[in-house]
Amino acid sequence: MSTGLTLCGARLLHAVSVNELDYVISISRASGEIVIDGLMTEQAWKTADVAKDFYQIFPTDTTYSITKTEVKILFDDEQLYIAAICYDDLEGDYIIQSLKRDFSYPISDAFAVFIDPFGDQTNGFSFAVNPLGVQREGLISGGGDFGVTTSWDNKWFSAVTRTEKYWIVEMAIPFKTIRYAAETTGNPNVHPDVKAKLDNKTVWRINFSRNDLKRNEASSWYPVPKNFNVASLIFTGYLVWNEPPPKAGSNISIIPYAIASSNNYTEAVGGESSLNAGFDAKIAVSSSLNLDLTINPDFSQVEVDQQIINLTNFSLFFPEKRQFFIENSDLFSNHGFRQIRPFFSRRIGLSDNGPIPILAGARLSGNLNKNWRVGLMNIQTEGTSFSEGTDEVTRVKSQNYSVITLQRQVFGTSSLSGIFVNRQSFDNYNINYTDFNRVAGLDFNLVTKDNKWQGKAFYHQSFNPVKTENVLSEQSANATWLMYSTKKVFTMWNHEYVGKNYITDVGFVPRLENYDYDNDTTVRLSYWRFEPMFFYNMYPKSKYINQFSTGLYASIYLDSALGLTESFLKYKFEIKFQNTAFMELAYNNSFIELPFSFDFGSGDPVLAGAYNNSSGSLVYRSDIRKKLHYAAYIEYGSFYSGTKLSYVADIGFRKQPWGIFSISYNRSDIRFSNPNGNSSLALIGPKIELSFSKSLFFTTFIQYNTQQDNVNINTRLQWRFRPMSDIYIVYTDNYQTDFTGSYRAIVLKFIYWINI
Repeated sequence: MSTGLTLCGARLLHAVSVNELDYVISISRASGEIVIDGLMTEQAWKTADVAKDFYQIFPTDTTYSITKTEVKILFDDEQLYIAAICYDDLEGDYIIQSLKRDFSYPISDAFAVFIDPFGDQTNGFSFAVNPLGVQREGLISGGGDFGVTTSWDNKWFSAVTRTEKYWIVEMAIPFKTIRYAAETTGNPNVHPDVKAKLDNKTVWRINFSRNDLKRNEASSWYPVPKNFNVASLIFTGYLVWNEPPPKAGSNISIIPYAIASSNNYTEAVGGESSLNAGFDAKIAVSSSLNLDLTINPDFSQVEVDQQIINLTNFSLFFPEKRQFFIENSDLFSNHGFRQIRPFFSRRIGLSDNGPIPILAGARLSGNLNKNWRVGLMNIQTEGTSFSEGTDEVTRVKSQNYSVITLQRQVFGTSSLSGIFVNRQSFDNYNINYTDFNRVAGLDFNLVTKDNKWQGKAFYHQSFNPVKTENVLSEQSANATWLMYSTKKVFTMWNHEYVGKNYITDVGFVPRLENYDYDNDTTVRLSYWRFEPMFFYNMYPKSKYINQFSTGLYASIYLDSALGLTESFLKYKFEIKFQNTAFMELAYNNSFIELPFSFDFGSGDPVLAGAYNNSSGSLVYRSDIRKKLHYAAYIEYGSFYSGTKLSYVADIGFRKQPWGIFSISYNRSDIRFSNPNGNSSLALIGPKIELSFSKSLFFTTFIQYNTQQDNVNINTRLQWRFRPMSDIYIVYTDNYQTDFTGSYRAIVLKFIYWINI
């Protein structure tokens, strides 16, 4: 087969020639009522257009799928209807993780749809259902190459029926649930051959995918190369409306909550109980623009973060899980890089000492039209004090946080965006003009239409009360990133610069903060970073091996005078097996010039100075489709002036579909020439997840961390008594291993979703 990017209107994806005209599905108005029962007996389904002939994504991407799937779409004034017949001629059970909502799609049998209402191939929505009728929904941002954010929840409906030869899923997605433009015509991302057939009709982008793990096959309607995520919006077909989609109309949701809690500190006299209430509101300003409001929010139902052993002297990143910050979160959070963030929502309402009360907040976010997106946020927190036992330890002032971001689509699939972040302190309801932090910046995101090239460039400037002599360099950050990806080759280049006075009180830039152990203080240091990477992929014709990968990764840090301070070099060889198992063998070499001594928990600090380290590591993960599965990691080598042996073991057992039982063990044994510095740090975390039904769930998670001498128990019972309405009972017990500093709390929370 010939190769190339475009040829007579056909786009060629590796070995697959894609004729865009083959991936057009029409959507018509339903002629009568559609009942979501998983049966598809209505007359309207019999005349609806069909999407079929799915293409394999795994184990290959060069042939049509063995498992057949057929999809149909309808709509009425209220909802978008999607139905799929998922044929299944193999005997045996489906592979289902649990009955819990928002299951992991890659490791579950399921049918999924990816919708891009604006056709910009950048942002969209995903909805999925497994053969037992469990739902999964999420947001797609950044083109979908990094998957779907399932923290987003919203109201939609589905039903499933099963037979010996197939299962049928019906979905009803209210237009109020998604954001879209009622008319989307003339989009530059529509292929010319398709556009000539449209007669100026409204067009959305869409794709469907199917996991049949029993057959060990993943497939999609529009072909997706196996080196890309199935949620990638670059690889989508066309949903052509025979008439414009209806306007969503009035769309207001009020989500009140009430909470009762009781907590107790071991060192305090007695405990305290409290009753509280608040609400969130979601108001559709238009079908594509949403206003989120919150009054006195409480996030106690959110699951706790999984602890990690930290052997560096920098802070670790944990993702945002709170619902208020999720929708259109990419508008706010995708500025900068993962470790250079001008805005990080976890800085609001959370601190190392505990939660900070949020009085009220508002977020306006979404699409102004097919080219412009906007995000506005303002949140006010309450001043509070944290105490340990009867001794007050810190006082936190009241703060106001404001964020403005604007994004413009350019060159079809790329974008240019700007952001402004402001933190303003208050004293007794009066503005403190000497206590503020502001950051402004521009970001350019590059994505080519064939998705092979991606890149980013940004410049950010912070503004602070304390003036510095060299404002542009010391109070700024800039970076460029460029990536090229094909089926066989992956290569990347990245550069970063962060000035020592680039202060982001509402951001996340952990590497600026260098802890000086000897003087018990933190010193900010400017740095440069260069990060090249190259990998080559091979696909042998083998019954057992799906892919070989080998390559080199480097991360190099320099100080402001371009002197080397740290380098890390990794050469690795990967094997992906046909049965989904995975193995990686790597050699690591690093150099670090420690400016200050630091203590990672051994009790004897690592002294300042230059260190060369090298190590070897091995990773193996078993077949994830098996009910009993495991993963293991081991690394041994030099560690500063000593040696380090690290190993991790994860074991899980799935009692399908109602129970998941797992345990994780992470240990590092560190040995120095001075025995006083020797340390064995361990983290053990058993977890039990029970699904009594599709609406009643129980999770308990225990974390024992020897680095912090801490035990944390988090138990959560959730009853979803109606769509998006829940009752939670959460018990938390956190204490030091000597039973000092203990904190226990039990929370009862009621959340009710009301549509107006």
